[in-house]
Amino acid sequence: MSPPTGTAAADQGPSARPPSAAGPSGSNGGGEGEREGPAKKSRRRRRRGRRGKGGDRAAVQTPKQPAPPAKSPAKPPPPRAASAQPDQLYAALDLGTNNCRLLVARRAPEGFKVVDAYSRIVRLGEGLVGSGELGEAAMSRAIDALRICADKMKRRGVTRARTIATAACRTAANGTDFIARVKRETGLSLEIVSTEDEARLAVAGCAPLLDSECASALVFDIGGGSTELIWVRLENKGNGKCRPVIGDWISLPCGVVTLAEHHGGVDVPSEVYDRMVAEVADRLAPFLGRLREERDNHRPFHLLGTSGTVTTIAGVHLGLERYDRTRVDGIWISPADVHSVTRSLLAMDYAERAAHPCVGQERADLVLAGCAIFEAIADAWPADRLRVADRGLREGILMSLMEADASRRHRRRRRRKPSRRTATRPEVSA
Repeated sequence: MSPPTGTAAADQGPSARPPSAAGPSGSNGGGEGEREGPAKKSRRRRRRGRRGKGGDRAAVQTPKQPAPPAKSPAKPPPPRAASAQPDQLYAALDLGTNNCRLLVARRAPEGFKVVDAYSRIVRLGEGLVGSGELGEAAMSRAIDALRICADKMKRRGVTRARTIATAACRTAANGTDFIARVKRETGLSLEIVSTEDEARLAVAGCAPLLDSECASALVFDIGGGSTELIWVRLENKGNGKCRPVIGDWISLPCGVVTLAEHHGGVDVPSEVYDRMVAEVADRLAPFLGRLREERDNHRPFHLLGTSGTVTTIAGVHLGLERYDRTRVDGIWISPADVHSVTRSLLAMDYAERAAHPCVGQERADLVLAGCAIFEAIADAWPADRLRVADRGLREGILMSLMEADASRRHRRRRRRKPSRRTATRPEVSA
């Protein structure tokens, strides 16, 4: 039988203690173990006092130990990482005939929030009209700008991107060779987009500026090597929102760079300007013929322009001492206002245009070609109002990437979630 332990062993006295409590090995418990001295009695009294009741217990009770410090409330477990990845960064890069533009953004409740942006005039299409190929100097300028874009995307930690090239690379005989060179020297994989894709992206980028009170709109994007026009029907969704539906579109093979190179952009007398307008009007005629009846029957409609030309005209109209996107993007102006700005620019020589804070030297030889393109459009589609958009392909790319990711996440959630009927139905044995 095992010896008693704990409190019971103490009550039976020293003779009942287990061997381990009786002293060193080989000892029979002599000395203090045989005799109850004063110390032994005192210990016994303390033990009895702890088991006693009333005043005796209070007299011999050991002092209370201080209460342990209160534990801080347990922190809630960190929330599961959402599949939406709110900090995921997206990038959209648009290499056009005249500009190289980058936009880096993250998703936000109202659409997206811009984190970084870059724009440089590279004139990739310089000399393309005459030679049919991209020139070495132009390609070098573009690659220098693309290296900066690639570095920004890497430093920002971009995880989703689409990088596109438009008219210059579409039409140049060495366009695909240039794309391969860009990949070797910058690591960027440029995608040469079709004219249809370019038109759709332009509408997607500008859609928030379409007026839901109108039945339709003509969206146009005056580029460096081409001009896209998209006839958009506006389906009213209520709550001041509308859904744009593309009814028809065309891509004209003329932009500010190609038109200025063909007619001249430094010295532009009135007769040269009129020839520019007439050339664009001729190219517009088939598109206008297809849409004339719809144009006349779907009123009211408005114009919506997205390009450096339109934003430059708006800046000149507002009399800005320095271009300010926040004051330009989304404003309404009338075609009469545009006509007035055009006449004032025609009255300037090249140096005066270059000195204007909203034109500058890089656009001084291109701005009147852009005005000519707009004038031909406004003559074919006479509208009371023009809305100016300092946005376009890059914004359309970002929205399409984010919407595609949101749709993919929604489909995954639906596949993972079991139906209520499947989850609660009991198994039936045969």
